[in-house]
Amino acid sequence: MEFIREYADWFYLIGAVLFILTLRGLSGPKTAIAGNRYGMIAMAIAVLTTFFVADNPVVWMIVGAMVLGAVVGIARARTVPMTQMPETVALMHSLVGLAAVLIAIAAIIHNNKLIELEPDLLAANGVNFHEMSRVHLFELFVGCFVGAITFTASVFAYGKLAAKKWAKTISGVWVKPVQALIFIAMLAAGIHFFLTSNMTSFWAMTALALAFGWVWIAPVGGGDMPVVVSLLNSFSGWAAAGIGFTLENNMLIVAGSLVGSSGAILSYIMCKAMNRSIINVLFGGAMGGAAAPTAAAGAAVQRNYRSGSADDAGFLMSNADSVVIVPGYGMAQGRAQNAVKELANLLKEQGVTVRFAIHPVAGRMPGHMNVLLAEADVPYEDILEMDEINSDFPATDVVLVIGANDVVNPAAKDDPNSPIYGMPILEAHKARTIMVIKRSMATGYAGLDNDLFYNDKTMMIFGDAKKVVEDMTKAINGTGH
Repeated sequence: MEFIREYADWFYLIGAVLFILTLRGLSGPKTAIAGNRYGMIAMAIAVLTTFFVADNPVVWMIVGAMVLGAVVGIARARTVPMTQMPETVALMHSLVGLAAVLIAIAAIIHNNKLIELEPDLLAANGVNFHEMSRVHLFELFVGCFVGAITFTASVFAYGKLAAKKWAKTISGVWVKPVQALIFIAMLAAGIHFFLTSNMTSFWAMTALALAFGWVWIAPVGGGDMPVVVSLLNSFSGWAAAGIGFTLENNMLIVAGSLVGSSGAILSYIMCKAMNRSIINVLFGGAMGGAAAPTAAAGAAVQRNYRSGSADDAGFLMSNADSVVIVPGYGMAQGRAQNAVKELANLLKEQGVTVRFAIHPVAGRMPGHMNVLLAEADVPYEDILEMDEINSDFPATDVVLVIGANDVVNPAAKDDPNSPIYGMPILEAHKARTIMVIKRSMATGYAGLDNDLFYNDKTMMIFGDAKKVVEDMTKAINGTGH
């Protein structure tokens, strides 16, 4: 369509503005739905505009790929449980990286064919192909190795989050030297390709980048995976921007840059919430790569704790003035968010003030707990971030911790020898009464024991999160056994 071709830059500008409004909307839960809609409209404009301005597109391949992708995406969106959302996001990041690699390969093969088949035509038009493509080669060099690293690193992150046997954490004194050697070799091959257009160097760079992505993320422990997911989101954006340069598509450059920069900012915020630098997370030795010594020894050191029942918890909460609920991955695992919403509503009906406290790195991905609570239609005004609610814990009658561990561990404040010392936490230990729902006394995802569980004010309630919360609701209603 000539109209779209003529005004393509204007359509791209509209799409870029809508993508910016998307990020603005996603900055808060109340505007997130509108933000998502802006993003969908922007992507539709970008895809349709690109489709019509492309030179000699192979329509059946493009439409076929779009239909197949839509079918897979819709099916996955409808069936994926919230517990599998983090690994699904990681897998999506891997596809962006793989796309960057494949496009770089296609672009280089196309350029080489062009030189081989039409050298006279290029010369007749006064084009020195090698000089013209120098910047293009640099774009391919950067885009390809960033995409390759993103692909294998995201695949490993997916395997780690999904507890796949092949995604095993690696450790040892040999890890960092191997990482350094692969990275240096990758850069050397890439620079040689950039200077000489040597295809052997290009293939070597790509293979080394794929290997580096794996050995780079493999040492990172479970406690740091939320930051890794956020960082890979940023990398996927930069990979998309690299594709944009390769394809000379301004819309893709803008969209990729927005995703890359926002992901980088989010990674910084999460690292700050853990009191660690991004370099320490990625190269400083996996936090939580191994269990704490007592856990590793089969809990050789026994510690006393107090346990109770759902009836006890229901009685305490119904007689409280204020309750703060701290959700963690256990709530996601037990699919307990709707049961928690019912419990909160019941307590409110009895005049109890109920709020939710969210830690920036709770769960397995950024915003994991916020998404769960939004799915259960928990009012946005009841959900408070760590900095907003920490000062209220000393005046709180009851804190109910549901499947959270490391984000409420007092060792971050009190134990200089703890791997999480200095990490800002939700200060649940300052409340008058603490109740913790867990399946067992096993350590959390970071492999660290939690002093909160042995606090004199803490009552442990063992069982599946959803079942326990439902029993608490029955106890408050007077319908329990």
